[in-house]
Amino acid sequence: MDDSELDQIRKARLDQLKSQGGGSSGGGGASKSGGQDEDRQRQQQDEARQHILNQILHPEAADRLGRIRLVKEQRATDVENRLIMLAQSGQLRSKVTEEQLKDLLNAVAGKQEEEKIVVSRRKGWDDDDDDLLDL
Repeated sequence: MDDSELDQIRKARLDQLKSQGGGSSGGGGASKSGGQDEDRQRQQQDEARQHILNQILHPEAADRLGRIRLVKEQRATDVENRLIMLAQSGQLRSKVTEEQLKDLLNAVAGKQEEEKIVVSRRKGWDDDDDDLLDL
């Protein structure tokens, strides 16, 4: 299957889920159906997110992002959010390549390193500290 066929299948499935979400659920308890609605909504959001990412990422870049997700899920989510934001604002002109994804990952990693707090500790005694022992 090529990308256009997969996109059509995803759109059909998303439409099907939306139409099912609009109908009434049969006779369950209010808390149970509320949980199901939340799960269904979360699933729809995840599918829409994946659909957007599939449209804006080359397959190699998507594979790299998937491998990163296995190791550092938060970093992968941050990069995905940034990519989606760039796509929605119209700043992406073409699909993101693996090299462009690496650049974005380095930018996110650099930003996270800037936020770290460094604590330096003295390694030994100073001459001034010896005066305290004479008391």
